[in-house]
Amino acid sequence: MESKVAMDVLVVGDANPDLVLRGDVRPRFGQEEQLLDAADLVLGGSAAITAMGCARLGLRTGLLAAVGADVFGAFTRERLEERGVRLLPPAADVDATPTGLSVILSAPGDRAILTLPGTIPALRPEDVTDALIAGSRHVHVSSLFLQPGLHAGLAGVFKRAKALGVTTSLDTNWDPSGRWTGLDEILAVTDVFLPNAAELLAVTGAETTEVAAARLVALGTTVVLKDGARGGRAWWPESATATATATAPGLAVDVVDTTGAGDSFNAGFLAARLDGRTVAESLGWAARAGSLSTRAAGGTAAQATPEELIPSAR
Repeated sequence: MESKVAMDVLVVGDANPDLVLRGDVRPRFGQEEQLLDAADLVLGGSAAITAMGCARLGLRTGLLAAVGADVFGAFTRERLEERGVRLLPPAADVDATPTGLSVILSAPGDRAILTLPGTIPALRPEDVTDALIAGSRHVHVSSLFLQPGLHAGLAGVFKRAKALGVTTSLDTNWDPSGRWTGLDEILAVTDVFLPNAAELLAVTGAETTEVAAARLVALGTTVVLKDGARGGRAWWPESATATATATAPGLAVDVVDTTGAGDSFNAGFLAARLDGRTVAESLGWAARAGSLSTRAAGGTAAQATPEELIPSAR
């Protein structure tokens, strides 16, 4: 099948503005007014931040996401265009639906996220066509639990990708419902799973990350764990009976905002793997990319460049 697009990575998922608030962000009701240290309107959505990071690292990047025709949609399109990410719309007409929006209450070491789904849930499995898959070297999916329609058929999408010789990765992000259901079939056909520790334990029901990773590696899935300031860890099938492991430290940086650090971690890993690096080398790229992204507000302003990652990776 001849493809109409040529991409290193096709990212599938959410794209929306993030309003990042810093300072005295813990709400106190009773009509109290609180003064903030900073407020930044930036591009958000796990998929969009991952796509922006991939593009900054030199990958030809497409983003399949639903964005409305409102002012927030225009903002999202402009930011993606500035970085050279090609926005690919779904089949459904979402112009009349408000673009999704997240408000990030960012405190040192933690954050809370308030999200209006808007257009985010509009994607369906059939939007990820064989032509899009075949025109890509890799397909990455983010924010699965915000997209129930896509979730229901993602295993089939990944099976089609495998049949077309295209690798896949998944970052579910958090499940707002707390149920963490419907992943077994998907993970069984996922090449790389990119959770944080809390997500990995929730997905598997295991008591430790080692046990959780072992269960997924037994399916043939490579597990790449985002471990905050500590960097990252990875487990992958070395042979039919052996599991390989690696760790990589993060970088010491002056942290401004951790929003999107995990998505930049994803981008670093994908860029390295698509450059032919080993899993262990790619984990190093990922840990550094995640750390560097925290130098500015939002997830995209301080994302790593190739020059910041490649010299130290060799």
